[in-house]
Amino acid sequence: MRGVNRVFLIGNLGKTPEIQYLEGNIPVATFPLATTESFKDKHGKLNSQTEWHTVVLWRGLAELASKYLHKGSLVHIEGRLRTRSWEDKEKQRRQSTEIVATNLVMLDKRSDAEEISNETESAQTDEPKASE
Repeated sequence: MRGVNRVFLIGNLGKTPEIQYLEGNIPVATFPLATTESFKDKHGKLNSQTEWHTVVLWRGLAELASKYLHKGSLVHIEGRLRTRSWEDKEKQRRQSTEIVATNLVMLDKRSDAEEISNETESAQTDEPKASE
C-alpha cells in the first residue's frame, strides 16, 4: 500500500508572502500561516492554541499569493509536507518542515472575487522538476 501525504489547513497569514525568482524565472513564495484551535478545559475555561506553519507556493500560485494576499489574510491551503535539512554557517545541522501547497483558496471577502477565481483556475501548482 502506498502512503498518503496530504495536508488541509485554514488559517491566517502571519506576514505578507515573500516571492523570489529562481533560475529560469520560476516564482516561489513563502509565508507563515497560523492555525488556532479553541477548547474548554476541565473547569470550563476557554483556551486557544496556535500552531505556525511555513507554506511554500510555486509558479502561478506564488504569483497569485504575492498579488492578493497580505498579513492577516484568511486562506484554505491544501498540499503536502516536505522536510528539508541543511548545515548553517556554524556547521549545525538544521531541519525545517514546510507545507508545499498545491491548492489555495482565499477566504476573505473581496470585491474582485471573480477576477481572482479566474486567475486561480489558470495558476500552475507544480514544483519544478529536478532538471529545472
